[in-house]
Amino acid sequence: MTLYPKLILDALATVRYPGSGKNLVEAEMVADNLRIDGMKVSFSLIFEKPTDPFMKSVVKAAEAAIHTYVSNEVEVTIATESKQAARPEPGKLLPQVKNIIGISSGKGGVGKSTVSANLAVALAKLGYKVGLLDADIFGPSMPKMFQVEDARPYAENVGGRDLIVPVEKYGVKLLSIGFFVDPDQATLWRGGMASNALKQLIADASWGELDYFLIDLPPGTSDIHLTVVQTLAMTGAIVVSTPQAVALADARKGINMFINDKVNVPILGLVENMAWFTPAELPENKYYIFGKEGTKRLAEEMNVPLLGQIPIVQSICESGDNGTPVALDENAMTGRAFLQLAASVVRQVDKRNVEMAPTEVVRMNK
Repeated sequence: MTLYPKLILDALATVRYPGSGKNLVEAEMVADNLRIDGMKVSFSLIFEKPTDPFMKSVVKAAEAAIHTYVSNEVEVTIATESKQAARPEPGKLLPQVKNIIGISSGKGGVGKSTVSANLAVALAKLGYKVGLLDADIFGPSMPKMFQVEDARPYAENVGGRDLIVPVEKYGVKLLSIGFFVDPDQATLWRGGMASNALKQLIADASWGELDYFLIDLPPGTSDIHLTVVQTLAMTGAIVVSTPQAVALADARKGINMFINDKVNVPILGLVENMAWFTPAELPENKYYIFGKEGTKRLAEEMNVPLLGQIPIVQSICESGDNGTPVALDENAMTGRAFLQLAASVVRQVDKRNVEMAPTEVVRMNK
């Protein structure tokens, strides 16, 4: 049997690409590198993106079509190409970001997202370039906290790749799954779907140059946490807790997750949120309604820094609901507390980077 290009193309014309419904020839997915050598056939199929979900199935269908409509004896070799550049390998993601910090809590309800939002704003007020990723796939809250619930991020072509452009507010670049789902509907995704969505928000977004990239992690320990530490080279983690014993027990687990040998992310420090209550009419008074200095004692026990203590006042709740983080007002008690926290984080990151510098030099020399 003699093979010729039209036989192969006619067979490929029977295969439809699920994304458009067009056949492979009509969709111009067959590259012009078709080669025939006796009973051997080789060519490439062109896809829009290197992460095309139909790539493997289409390649198998193309091979099967040639065996069915031409001959089962044909030896088929199919390569794949993509119009867009491939996503960088995990170790090479976000090369323009200097420091990547995960903000975590052992349990929900301790104000982790409030701390994340205000820390991001405070760092921006100190003059740093800041990005904030809302990694709580099932309970995204950042769009509301920044008053950008109606924002709809768009994509632009950067270096041959279509990248999501983060929303910018208060000097912070922001992305959240909340921009892409119905806020009134529950997000019923299995762990794999959630992890893949998170990877897209990290790797397929145009974050640009950043001094600090903060990741507001979901409460507890889950696939999301593992996805982040396996995808990015983390500078360190911050654990948020209230002073009460129940929260501290879970915070201890959160710390253990990061310092575990399989994760090995350094703890930059702890933040004690809701450290005390101060009524607006009595600014000098402190009422320790959740216990006193429990997080401080845990920090001493675990031999990690206490980065800051944030009081609970009515304005924090109101500003979060209104989308105007309290860190914007440096004259307010809580605004000053978050600016002090930001300064503590910067000092701790600088200290860690200095400590790590000799290790990096030795590694490069090797």
